[in-house]
Amino acid sequence: MSLLVTGSIGIDTVEAPWGKVVDALGGSSIYFAYAASFLARVRLVGVVGGDCPPDFLRPLHENPNIDMSGLEVRPAAKTFRWHGRYEQDANVRETVSVELNVLAERSPEIPPGFRDSEFVFLANTHPVLQMELLKQLSRPHLVVADTMDLWIREQREELEELIGRIGGFVLNDAEARQLTGKPNVIEAGLAIVDRVGRRRERAAEAGGGFLIVKKGEHGSLLFADGQVAALPAFPSRRVTDPTGAGDAFAGGMMGHLAGSGRPWRTALRRAMAYGTVAASFALEDFSLGRLCEISRGDIDSRLAEYEAMLTL
Repeated sequence: MSLLVTGSIGIDTVEAPWGKVVDALGGSSIYFAYAASFLARVRLVGVVGGDCPPDFLRPLHENPNIDMSGLEVRPAAKTFRWHGRYEQDANVRETVSVELNVLAERSPEIPPGFRDSEFVFLANTHPVLQMELLKQLSRPHLVVADTMDLWIREQREELEELIGRIGGFVLNDAEARQLTGKPNVIEAGLAIVDRVGRRRERAAEAGGGFLIVKKGEHGSLLFADGQVAALPAFPSRRVTDPTGAGDAFAGGMMGHLAGSGRPWRTALRRAMAYGTVAASFALEDFSLGRLCEISRGDIDSRLAEYEAMLTL
């Protein structure tokens, strides 16, 4: 089934005790698309400014499973930029600076040939833009969205509107606590999942929504159908840059949902396992470095290792 992603394309600067990169390829849709491409064909919709280097997006243009015809270049605008700094504990990150630039403008246009996409991921970007993009789609089978602390803090009303109109929502544990004001992540998750999909048309036919709370090195939690399920993280020996790990998780998850041919509600847990494995590769190098080195065989091999780890 068709899988569409739309979100940020960024020029990143990342500092960590173990290295630094300046003006590296980043952005939520970038990590998602590359991770998902191991499992399904991906349609990418995004926008960059005229300052985007000519070969910057070459890894995606050269990937046969990523359709880049939804890329928009605005010559008079500037590309989104993000600068982050990690502590020795890779779970601790400081955002040094954010320049929204082109992301503060109107949303990109979804090409007519993409509007019939069955699986859609609205990767982290301004919730108003996410809503505008959602309105351009015809009748998607499943729409899932991600967010970040900035939007929870500054665009709460718009984000709540979006949550009510999607089938699945992804955020991290700190964001879940921030959104609900509840210190316990289970309480927070149960409070949020009740809001997911509440305003969707034909909500009763579509069934309830689901929520995934990412917990970094402690794995992830699935909230669906009144139940909570937990998956641990893959025990990584090499952590270089966690920046895109959450987006790669979403890419692996949605790639499996779109590519497996199974009903998505029954495939969610296995999809999360694929997401966990994709994230474990993404954090092993800066930018797309590690993801560009691996194949579907590497994904499946690590998935088998992960499954063996979970067998009691």
